[in-house]
Amino acid sequence: MTGMRSVAVAAIMMVAAMTGSGGQAAAAPAASAGAPVSVGPLAARATPPGAVHSKRIVYRTSGIAGAPASSGAAVYFPPGRPPAAGWPVLAWAHGTLGLADRCAYSVNGPAERDRDWAYLSTWLRHGYAVVATDYVGLGTPGRHPYLNGLVEAHNIVDAVKAAGRLFPGTLARRWVAVGQSQGAGAAMAAARHATVFGGAELEYLGAVATGLPAHVEDLLPLLGPGVPPVPLSSHLTEYVLYIMSGLRASRPDLDIDSYLSAAGRRWVDHAETSCAADLADQLAARRVAAGSFFVKPVAALPNAHALLFDYLGVAESGYDRPLFVGQGLTDTDVPMPGTLASVAALQANRQPVTFRSYPTDHNGTVNASLVDSLPFVRGLFESRPTG
Repeated sequence: MTGMRSVAVAAIMMVAAMTGSGGQAAAAPAASAGAPVSVGPLAARATPPGAVHSKRIVYRTSGIAGAPASSGAAVYFPPGRPPAAGWPVLAWAHGTLGLADRCAYSVNGPAERDRDWAYLSTWLRHGYAVVATDYVGLGTPGRHPYLNGLVEAHNIVDAVKAAGRLFPGTLARRWVAVGQSQGAGAAMAAARHATVFGGAELEYLGAVATGLPAHVEDLLPLLGPGVPPVPLSSHLTEYVLYIMSGLRASRPDLDIDSYLSAAGRRWVDHAETSCAADLADQLAARRVAAGSFFVKPVAALPNAHALLFDYLGVAESGYDRPLFVGQGLTDTDVPMPGTLASVAALQANRQPVTFRSYPTDHNGTVNASLVDSLPFVRGLFESRPTG
């Protein structure tokens, strides 16, 4: 049983890195949602080679529990002259970067630079403008509520609003959400709410999610004192810290610190000031076991499964536009069974989902999926406008 539990907890950490929101109740967007705050240049390290022009914007959005907040975003423009309706917009939702302000996408660029630049440059070359939110609390005041899908959904939609207001006539009102890993869950959360959050100002067409995790809420409750008893991959261990930080920020009523050991609290505090690569190196050097973070099991959270699904679950109904899900067959960050179960549920619920798999790993799926996601997105934009 101990061996089985260790394997299960390893699976938790693999999928827990990057997921999206499930059943959180969505409040109406604030009147200020999408209001631009500032616009300025992007550093070269935060600009893909395919962009002929780029900007960093800061805009108003919704944070934890709908509180007013701000987020940054990068806006990349493709070469050439925009069409009459403006460049079609691709809202890019990035994967895990860390929790410190210096980790923000529009400040420091992607963690997987070669992968993301190849991917985004392909979309730019095909005539799409890219709006890439940082998410609340990365590069802007406050804490980033890691994996809070409802917050991420607001951040994605409001970034598209703000960019459209700053660049009228250059950017179209029609847009799609595209995300990888953490961003895949964020894109799915946005997909579930985008029509309402965007209102008459935008026309949301669909979403692409690659490396999409699912059913994390079924696995996380296995974590607890001494479980796992040995160090996992340092990357998997850091995801535990990020999740605990996200829950601590989003649900102060839970008193997450009371579930953490003194060492666990110190590591979560440290994670909130670190970027992913640095934190992983530190955890590896010290051979830290995630089980040492806890004095109470995660399963002791009130109504743990429903609570976790509400926070980070991938919803399996409620989508009003087409979805594309791509999964790598050799992905060990997001194992295939959870994704297949979620896709099967979407299909059983008659949701508009297209699924494709690829003979590659988690990172490889991003660019491998372009053979299918490019024509999928092109078809969305070629469809007749609904507004």
